[in-house]
Amino acid sequence: MSQLTGSSPAAHRNVKTAIFVVLFLLIAAAGLSYVKWWPYYEKAFKAATDHSIGSSILTGSSETAPSPSWSAAVDYATAYYKSVWKAAVLGVLLGSLVQVLIPAQWLLKVLGKTTFKSTALGGIASLPGMMCTCCAAPIAVGLRKKNVSVGSSLAFWLGNPTLNPATLIFMTFVLSWKFTVLRLVFGILLTFGVSYFANRFAGKSEIPEEVLETTEEAVKQEEGPFLVRWLKSVGSMLLSIVPAYLLFVFILGAARAWLFPHVGLSEGNHLLAIIGFAIAGMLFVIPTAAEIPIIQSFMSFGLGTGPAGALLLTLPAVSLPSLLMISRSYPKKVLAFVAAAVVVLGILSGLAAMVIL
Repeated sequence: MSQLTGSSPAAHRNVKTAIFVVLFLLIAAAGLSYVKWWPYYEKAFKAATDHSIGSSILTGSSETAPSPSWSAAVDYATAYYKSVWKAAVLGVLLGSLVQVLIPAQWLLKVLGKTTFKSTALGGIASLPGMMCTCCAAPIAVGLRKKNVSVGSSLAFWLGNPTLNPATLIFMTFVLSWKFTVLRLVFGILLTFGVSYFANRFAGKSEIPEEVLETTEEAVKQEEGPFLVRWLKSVGSMLLSIVPAYLLFVFILGAARAWLFPHVGLSEGNHLLAIIGFAIAGMLFVIPTAAEIPIIQSFMSFGLGTGPAGALLLTLPAVSLPSLLMISRSYPKKVLAFVAAAVVVLGILSGLAAMVIL
């Protein structure tokens, strides 16, 4: 009799957890269908028939970006936010719902450890998201606030832009399958390898086993009316991530001519040029898949395959605004390691591109 009584609360918690997880997945699927999946399905046909998905957000149809000015900042920010605002809203919505809807203990069991399995699950979970680095940042922040491990949350954050299935399809049609293979190889190294090793820079972040096995500490985070907790989560997220996001998109939009100077084929395949473009790509912020028309446009004006290969990884992977957006959720040395790893992998991608492209 005591066994039956003891098992009842556990069974009730399991049912409640399943309901909340399914509800979150339904909301995520509905949002992603509207913002990502259906638009990208139509965009894939454009890429296949036109071998283009639009003009470069950096330069338009020009050979170089406009000189730094207030007008250049406003023009870029307007084009950028017009492209990403729906995904940005969805990212904040899902990031806040992660904190108040998905039971903490379930997340801890699945993504709370610093093992490679936990990191791999975070990376795999990123594949349906197809978000740019800034739009995925609120979800990564939400995961960290639920004590998801550094490696798992980073794999989710990095996997969204670098292993985006839609982007890989567009890339194959617009650039070539060789670009796609290059992106896939270095994207996997970044998402799963760098994220896993980032756990080593996080200090003592392993969730104690007793917390994973019991619910008392996890449930404390989930007390109170749902609406109050959700509004508090949204407000906290907006205050912590939006100001830096808005400011640095303007700054980078104004400085794009400095970050991406015109480099022709004759001087553009040197190591110094590859390093420069790798750093610039890591700092700059773009919408999802915008690296494809950027690279296509630059190469049409003579950019070498080396810098193009560097931009292939560094442009989508991270950006200065996205790093600032998640800066309160990760140790500074973790963020420094990730930024440096993106640049190094970008350089290696550029060198590899010189060989295979």
